[in-house]
Formats: sequence, C-alpha cells, structure tokens
Amino acid sequence: MTNTSPPIESPPPHNAQTEHSAPTTSVRLVIASVAVLLLLAALDQTIVSTALPTIVADLGGLNHLSWVVTSYILASTIAAPLYGKFGDLYGRRNVVFISVSIFLVGSVLCGLASSMVFLILARAVQGLGGGGLFVLALSIIGDVLPPKDRGKIQGVFAGVFGLSSVIGPLLGGWFVDALSWHWIFFINLPIGALALVGFLVSFKPTGVRKSPAIDFAGAISLTLALASLVLVTALGGKEIAWSSLEAIGLMTLFVASTTAFIVSELRAAEPILPLSLFKMNVFTVTTLLALLTGAAMLGSITFLPVFLQMAKGASATSSGLQLIPLTVGILTGSTIAGRYMGRTGRYRILPIIGTFLATFGALGLTQISPEMANPLFYGALILFGSGLGMNFPVITTAVQNTVPRAQLGTATAAGVLFRQIGGSVAVALFGAIFASGVANAMGGVHVEGMSSVAELGPQLLAKLPIEIKSQIAVSVTDAVTPIYWIVASLLAIAFVISLFLKEEMLQGHAPK
Repeated sequence: MTNTSPPIESPPPHNAQTEHSAPTTSVRLVIASVAVLLLLAALDQTIVSTALPTIVADLGGLNHLSWVVTSYILASTIAAPLYGKFGDLYGRRNVVFISVSIFLVGSVLCGLASSMVFLILARAVQGLGGGGLFVLALSIIGDVLPPKDRGKIQGVFAGVFGLSSVIGPLLGGWFVDALSWHWIFFINLPIGALALVGFLVSFKPTGVRKSPAIDFAGAISLTLALASLVLVTALGGKEIAWSSLEAIGLMTLFVASTTAFIVSELRAAEPILPLSLFKMNVFTVTTLLALLTGAAMLGSITFLPVFLQMAKGASATSSGLQLIPLTVGILTGSTIAGRYMGRTGRYRILPIIGTFLATFGALGLTQISPEMANPLFYGALILFGSGLGMNFPVITTAVQNTVPRAQLGTATAAGVLFRQIGGSVAVALFGAIFASGVANAMGGVHVEGMSSVAELGPQLLAKLPIEIKSQIAVSVTDAVTPIYWIVASLLAIAFVISLFLKEEMLQGHAPK
C-alpha cells in the first residue's frame, strides 16, 4: 500500500539556512564534518595500495591480495543506493550515525586483523559504512543549502575525491614506514569520531517520521546484481576464465537479478531506485555522465602510478607527487563550476566544456612514454583533471535541483552508484588489458625471481640490468597506451551525451 505521509527531513517553512545564501555557523560545521567523513571514505579506497606488499608479508595470502581492495569497493557499491533510500525514509541524521559507526567498527577490525581472510571480511564491513558516507555527504548538502549555492560545496567535495586519489598512497606509504600498516585503519577512529560529533551537534532533525513499506525484493535483487557485476569484472580473465562456469554463472545471475530488480521497482510502494526518475532528462543524462566520467577517472588514476613506477622508475612517493597536477586540475575545474552555478544559476554549458577538455587531456595521455617531457605530461593531467572537475558538481547539483525532496537522497545515490559501477568495471577491465599487454610485449624475456607479470614492481625493477629495465619500460608503455585511448573514447561519448542535457534554472531557495 502506498504511503502518502510527508517525507522526513522536510525543512521548516522559515529555515534561516535556506532563506539566505550565506551559510550559518551551524551549516558550515555540518559541511566541514561531512567533508571530513567523505575524505575518510574516499581515502580508504586508495590508502592501502602502497601498504599491500607489507600487509602480505605480515599476514600471507598473496593469492587473495586483490580482495583487500575489491571487498571494500564491492561492499560500498552495494550499500550506496540503500543508504540513499533509507536516508529519505528515516532521516539522514540517523542514517549518517549508523553509516559512520559501521565504518569505524570496520576500521577497528581491519587494524586488528591477524589473517588475510579476516582483513578481507573487515574491509567489507568498512565498505558497508563507507558507501553510505559517499551518498549521505552529497545528500546532506541538499538539506542545508539552497540549490543555487550547492554547486560551490559540491565542487569542494569533488576536489576531496581528487585529493584522496593522490594523498591516499602517500599516507599509506608514510604510515608503513613510520609506524605500521595497522595505523592506516586506526587513524580513522579519532578523526571519524570527531567529525561525527560535529555533525550530530550541528545537524538537527527537522521533519516527521513515517512508517514506510521497505522494498526488500528490490534491495536483495539490486545487491545480487551489483555483486555479480563487480565480481565478474574483477575476477574475469584473471582468477577465472571468461568462458568458465563461474564467469557464465555470474553473468547469468547479473541478468536475472537485474530483471528481477526492474520488475520489483515497478511494483514497490517505496522503490530503492524509482524508475520514474529516468523519465527526467536531467536525471538520465547526469547518470550517464556519472557512469562514463567515473570510469574515466578511476580507470586513469589507477594506472598512472603504475606507469610512473614501472616505466619511469619513480618511487611510490614520487609517483604520488607527480599526480598533484591532476588534483590541481580537478580542484580548479570544480571551483570554477561551483562559482559559475552560484553566480548564474545555470549549469548546462559546464559538462559540455568539461568533457571536451577532459577528452583532449586523455588524448594527451595516450602519448605518455618514458621520454615524454614533464611539462607536456603535467599539462595533460591538468587539462584532464580540469575537465572532470567541471562535471562532478553539476552531476549532483542539477539532479538535486530537479527531483522532489522526498527523492533527493535516492537520486543522489544513483549518481554515486553509477560512478562506482563505472569505476569498478573500468579498473577491472583495464587491469586485464594491461596485464595482457605487458605479457605480450615482454615476449620471451625471463626475469629471474619473477614468475608472472603481477610480480613486476619497483623493488624488483631496481635490481634488474638496465637493458631489462628499458624493455620493461617499453612493455608497460605499450600496455598502458590503449587504456587511455579507451578513456578518451568514453569521454568523447560523454561529450555527445552532455549536448542533450536540458537546463532548469537553479532556484535561489531550497524547495519546500
């Protein structure tokens, strides 16, 4: 039976923070708190990368290495749309508390892990909390700021994602060297707890509760669909053959569960992802842009450090520092986009310009090689980052300006969901392309102490003769180049899609 009671978290008729463009102290504390929580969740996608060799040496389980990362991404992807819907139904203040608590409990378990299996399971728990932080942080901005002012803050949050991709590996390496890998997870506790207290003090519940009909069928079928998709792309061609029964079974499960999800959403009183949203031009176009730009960003960032370390011989710290121009670009682009939306109330031109710039930045990255001049490499990174940065604030702000407030969290979650799906699938497929490319390019070269391409790394490279290093550099370059041609193609498609985006002027006041 459809529930027609008013949505929770509805702002009161004369809320000062929605009547004025200047945020109050309370609103600023909310924004600062959720920004810190968002940074923690984003960091935990990248911070373990430089610590993995040390973790494996301590816990063993080399064959399960990739699952330390995959389990977190898988759990956070599955949780994202559920948190968006539950935030709409039960109040984002309550759901943030649950999300952060699960994230911090997972962090404690990760830090206490004494085996690889335990760590993988703990990372999954951490991801269940982290997925909620992504969605809720973006949704809360829709609660405390009017639409015209949201772009500025969404731009800051976009910069948080870019910043985390660079400082994550740097922090991970520093903790391993200065303390121990356990502190990669323990550091979340004081920071997360402080941010949570700040949020709970400043963000007050303002609406009435209702007793909704939970879409259990939709939640279960969506979970199965996302899990099978992420698993088959993460494992296919590496741990399981594409033609194996396991891979075919996962693909069949994905199709069946996706079909079941669609049927469930058409019938549910409170669907997890209302299909009616796709009738809105702004929602459909921005969702597709989130999918493509998510694939482009996460897919590209994953393999830039690989190229710098394997082909150019950079250290883990140096490779992270060389990605700073990318972060500068993202921050610049997102800041420009936010200010433009705040000043004009318009946004349509931003993803058009952004995808155009990012496409040319990606084309510049197709020319990377050990001999590529640093100014050209950094210029391509800035162009690429600026283009992506101009897209990210629009994707969230435009949707929140268009959908009913009762569906604000759900619609915001959809953007996060599709960005995560795009990134997860891209990283997995690009990884298969890269591994195959390096294996083929290496030809008959055999390196003593290396039984597979996966074992290539800075420590092993440092011990090799110059001739072998040169050949590996060429091999890595040849393997990485196709990835950036694919990225450029994805962004070119995103550019075409952005041309179809309709513009609805951003309102000066939050919807009531």
